[in-house]
Amino acid sequence: MVDPNNQRLAEFLANVDVVTYEFEHLPVQLVREIEQHKPVYPSSRAIEVCQNRVEEKALFDRLGIPTAAYRIVESAEQLEAAARELGCPVVAKSVTEGYDGKGQAVLKQPEQAQEAWNSIGHSQLVVEEFVDFVREVSMIAVRGRDGEVVFYPMAENQHVDGILRYSVAPLPDLDASVQKTADSYIRALLNELDYVGVLALELFQTRDGSLLANEMAPRVHNSGHWTMDGAVTSQFENHLRAIQGLPLGSTQAIAPTCMVNVIGREGDNAAILALDDSHLHRYDKAERAGRKLAHINILAPNHAELLEKVRACQALLPEAPPPV
Repeated sequence: MVDPNNQRLAEFLANVDVVTYEFEHLPVQLVREIEQHKPVYPSSRAIEVCQNRVEEKALFDRLGIPTAAYRIVESAEQLEAAARELGCPVVAKSVTEGYDGKGQAVLKQPEQAQEAWNSIGHSQLVVEEFVDFVREVSMIAVRGRDGEVVFYPMAENQHVDGILRYSVAPLPDLDASVQKTADSYIRALLNELDYVGVLALELFQTRDGSLLANEMAPRVHNSGHWTMDGAVTSQFENHLRAIQGLPLGSTQAIAPTCMVNVIGREGDNAAILALDDSHLHRYDKAERAGRKLAHINILAPNHAELLEKVRACQALLPEAPPPV
């Protein structure tokens, strides 16, 4: 039960009908206790899986969702052995607490195992075969309390140093069968977890066109922020609809859209807003290296014009890498 001495939590629960969250790194036991009093969407089970890469990999395996080959290790010696078995380069990741590139190391040779183990500083790691991908993509889907599921168009994502910089959707060169496959993967996850709300699934698309699951997030997702201006119904609105048991809105894209993350330092906001069909969403945060301060959604009639506008926007941001 919730600690009766926790007055702030008791007051919170007395004033809400349903509970949701914006970040999955929460104490699972606390969420379970809240579930004894109020509906929590997504559930504590979803948080538990998404907080732990071992559980997440096991879920992918159980549902037949392909991933990169991986090993679970509990020492530097096991890490070195896994690197030799999988073949370098490999990526070592902390089992818990890793996001935006944190808690990770790339081993270019097995002899780097001790250094990588020490730098990550966790007692258990997941070691993944390095994926020779052509692009990183993500799926955003929503499941209602009645089991209804809707899917947003797949987005292509560009990361730099583990931080998302650009997301583009919909994709002009995407084979319909690839979207259908991604839909089936995320639908399986939603149904298995009896999920309610927005779920994000990050994937790699390989050179043969196949998809490999990387990780999932039980919340509205940075790679879905393009939906705020580029889709009929944003991921935020659909999340709120889902957890309240309301009908889900259309996920159709309005136009080719690129979401540009503003990282570390803000740019010339007036000039950015002067770009045709650009939309700035600021977070009112102090500037700091690596911090997400805002995002800009840019729409265009076609992808060629979109790329031109994104390049113009990038020139107005002091630390933005060029889009590719």
